[in-house]
Parts: sequence; C-alpha cells; structure tokens
Amino acid sequence: MGRKRKGRNISGWVVVDKPAGISSNAVVNKLRWAMEAQKAGHAGTLDPEATGVLAVALGEATKTVPYITDALKAYEFTVRLGQATNTDDAEGVVTKESPTRPDDETIKEALLGFVGEIMQVPPKFSAVKIDGERAYKLARDEEDFEIAARPLWVEELLLVDRPDPDHVTLEMTCGKGGYVRAIARDLGEKLGCFGHVRNLRRIWSGPFDVKDGISVAKIDELAKTGELDAYMLPLETGLADLPEVKCTPEGAVRLRNGNPGMVLASNLEYGDECWASFDGEAVAVGRYKAGEIHPSRVFNLG
Repeated sequence: MGRKRKGRNISGWVVVDKPAGISSNAVVNKLRWAMEAQKAGHAGTLDPEATGVLAVALGEATKTVPYITDALKAYEFTVRLGQATNTDDAEGVVTKESPTRPDDETIKEALLGFVGEIMQVPPKFSAVKIDGERAYKLARDEEDFEIAARPLWVEELLLVDRPDPDHVTLEMTCGKGGYVRAIARDLGEKLGCFGHVRNLRRIWSGPFDVKDGISVAKIDELAKTGELDAYMLPLETGLADLPEVKCTPEGAVRLRNGNPGMVLASNLEYGDECWASFDGEAVAVGRYKAGEIHPSRVFNLG
C-alpha cells in the first residue's frame, strides 16, 4: 500500500505575482506549505529575477498544467541597448559594447522580423540539456558548446515605451518555449548595437492575469489560516482553451473509472480534444469519438 500524502486534498489554481529574487520552485513550495496542500506544481518557470504571473496548480489541477504551458503568454520587458552580456540579462558580465543607438522607427521595423514562426537559439545560461548536462552548468564551467535553434511562435512584439536612448520597453505575446533574453540578444544583434534584458515581467499566461495575482508577502501573512482558499480558482480554469462537453450520469461513472463515457450532443469533430463535465465539475479530458469521450486524464475530485 502506498504511503498516504500529508496535507489537505485541495485542487485548483492560484495566481502568484512572483517578485524578483526568488525561484519559481521556491514560490510553489511556499504556497504548498502555506495552504498545507498535498500536491503543487507550476505552469511555466520564470527566471529568479523575473516577476509577474506564476500560475500554481494544486492537487488534481496539476493534471491541467500542460494546457497552460502550451497557451499563449505575454511579457513586458526592458532591453538595455548598447551592451551584450554573457547571460543575455543584467545579471551577467558585459561582453560587447556599442555607441550605436537606433531610433524608434528602426527598432519597430526590426521587431517585425521577430513576429510569426521564428527560429530561436536559447541562451547559453538556460536549463536546456546538452548531452545530458544543463547548458547553464556548461556555461559556468566555460565549456565550448552550441545550442540548436528551435521554433517559437510570436503572436505580437511591440515597442511600448522609450524612456531614454539606452532603453526600450517591449511587449511580447508568444507560445511555449520562448526566451525573452534571446529576443533581446537577437534584436540587439539585428540593430547592430547589442542588447540584453534589464527587467522582465509576465503579465498574463493563458487565462491567468497578473492583476489577479497574490503577492508572496500576502501568502506569508495568511499562511495556514484557511483564508488563502479565497484566492484559489477552480481546476476548470486551466481548461479554458479546450471545449467543454457535458456527460451523462452513466458516462461520468465510466470516465471516472478511466473508460470511454457517453456525452450529450456536441458539435465537435471526431478526434477533437475536449473536457467533460458533470454537474459543473470536471470529470476528464480526452478525445471526442462518436458520442463518447475517450479519456487521457481523469480528475478525482471526491
């Protein structure tokens, strides 16, 4: 018999407005401790110095994490022009400098080349694995290595402010796997002036918005009081990008046992991914096939 997990059996999402200076995993661990939850995970790492939306899944909501990881996300970030660093952000050592400062129109024109399906090389100081080793470890050891470019979908990349000649503030909406530091690095190269990220804030991720985020200070203040439950969003929030179908009572029983279950009439196409609900509660995620859902994930919310 498996060991019983300690803590409360709660399921849902909490949006944390992560501050700078703390890792994403540390935030998850703090929230899990504060809410005395059995299980927790996050839907997309932020660098320690980055701030903004960190969507934390509790309990059964961890099964919906891939749908948030795959969703579009938006970032606001400031690029320091005229300097490249070895980490592509302000934490690194300056490796190249240039006196060139392009005007706003030149920058806007350059940004167009980063929209759509692009190929991006992740920063050397990143968690990408190279022959089983993390790239950042190889970089710290001053190893010579290359990282293969990978595709990234960029929905939008806009110049939103130019506070001074040395800095531009950009807003980017992109898909899974994007490195904002790589955008700053490559933009600087394209402009001929070099560049790195000065600060970075994730302003939304899928259905989660930073305006709904709770601060780490508030988590500490309300830890283990039960009042944190008011900040928890339903598990179903993580399924916002999937169509919902309602299942019959018999279908719900079958789905909860991991078997195909009957659903009510739907306009879905054969093979479409969706989630099934019964009495307003998520039962399973799966593929629609001829009036049934064939489950890939089943939720135990009892």
